[in-house]
Amino acid sequence: MKPLTNPIKEAERYLANARQILSEKAGKDGNYYDDPKYVKMAGNTAWNGVLVALDGVLNVKDNLKSGQSPEFKDYQNAVAKRDKKMTRPLLYAYESLHKILGYEGNLRYKIVQDSIEQGKEIVSWADKQYRITKAAN
Repeated sequence: MKPLTNPIKEAERYLANARQILSEKAGKDGNYYDDPKYVKMAGNTAWNGVLVALDGVLNVKDNLKSGQSPEFKDYQNAVAKRDKKMTRPLLYAYESLHKILGYEGNLRYKIVQDSIEQGKEIVSWADKQYRITKAAN
């Protein structure tokens, strides 16, 4: 697979797609979304966007055996090497986007929105790291 020209823009596109799924398909009734299927889809889309951003700035896949997929701990270790303070936000993004939304399909509006914002925080951090790397090269 060829590397993305700008993984941060691609990650932002994933987050925008997650928001679009929620607004157009999940339906909202008061403080809750109506359809867990679309909440799950949005959570997984946003989490994949976070992974795209992290893959763009961390060489996680380079340290694995051929054909091996990275696990969350691989990303967590790579982030910790760059900025130990970001390990907690990364963990929260993983738990909220991947587990709480992606698997469980939690329908509470505030939880969903906070989870998307957590993903945005990781993508913003990755953007700063990407700019630093680009400036150094």
